[in-house]
Amino acid sequence: MSKWSVFAYTSLSFFFVISCTMAVFYGYKVIAHHVPQEPGKLEDYRYHFVLVPEELDNEYWRLVEKGARKAAEEAGVVLEYAGPNQASIDEHLETIEKAAASKVDGIITQGLSDEQFTPLINKVVGKTPVITIDTDAANSERVAYIGTDNYYAGYLAGRALVKDLNGKAEVAIITGNFYANHQIQRVNGFKAAVGSEKNIRIIDVEESEISRVKAAEKAYQILKEHPNVTAFYGTSALDAIGIAQVVEMMQRQGDIYVMGFDTLPETLDYMKNGTIQGTVVQEPFEMGYKSVRMMIDLLEGREVPPLVHTDTKILRKADLPISSQEQIREVH
Repeated sequence: MSKWSVFAYTSLSFFFVISCTMAVFYGYKVIAHHVPQEPGKLEDYRYHFVLVPEELDNEYWRLVEKGARKAAEEAGVVLEYAGPNQASIDEHLETIEKAAASKVDGIITQGLSDEQFTPLINKVVGKTPVITIDTDAANSERVAYIGTDNYYAGYLAGRALVKDLNGKAEVAIITGNFYANHQIQRVNGFKAAVGSEKNIRIIDVEESEISRVKAAEKAYQILKEHPNVTAFYGTSALDAIGIAQVVEMMQRQGDIYVMGFDTLPETLDYMKNGTIQGTVVQEPFEMGYKSVRMMIDLLEGREVPPLVHTDTKILRKADLPISSQEQIREVH
């Protein structure tokens, strides 16, 4: 072998080793960017958990994070909040894989799709315990689920609509997406609740992609194509907000009923205005808090129930506290 060949081979080998080292380092940094970096600091913590949400900057998931962080701080646990900036199955799965590869003590995540999440959870759980939150992967080997009974939540929404509209409505549904388990269950529960009502008809079901802009676009499209629609049901936290924007823009507050999900500030504002008539209340803070406590119990050998359903109820305008400084218009 010539000197040039030896030099070229040695150089290529060196750069290959450097490239692999950097790839591993930065792959770890993607997951470990919130871990304390001071020498000896990490040893002060009992465990290292990762919470993987559907969407990082979603207000609902920030409430989940807030609850999880409170529990982590109380227990001396490092908690990372990592995942896609906008809902993405591929990025969500990749974050779970990176968390497992970095050998964290526990992963808390949604189980959005049986087809994609169940095999990965089953692969990971042998080395790293997994608790599902908000959305279950019931057919996987996850250790436990904590969150809403999403079918029941959809059923509650449907029965509330039946009662409020005296069993008569032309309904359009806007759902966060068509593939996520919790969204599917919320739609199915709603359909079951209204299925026996002769004067309630579901006109259309559209997908918002967990975006208030998309929800507004779909609501506008539906009302243009089906002007006879008298009610909307939105199954993700942002859907009713997008629907309400369109209802107000088209000045149809008086003849369109809106049932949503969650109690984001904008949702409550629209309820006070009378544009949204009801919303399903979940307990995201409690989900986050209890998921961390459950993971600690699991790691320390205490019994963990496989299924914990947090409270769910319907909130209407009449249930909101009325400030003396604020005049709230009555719902027509």
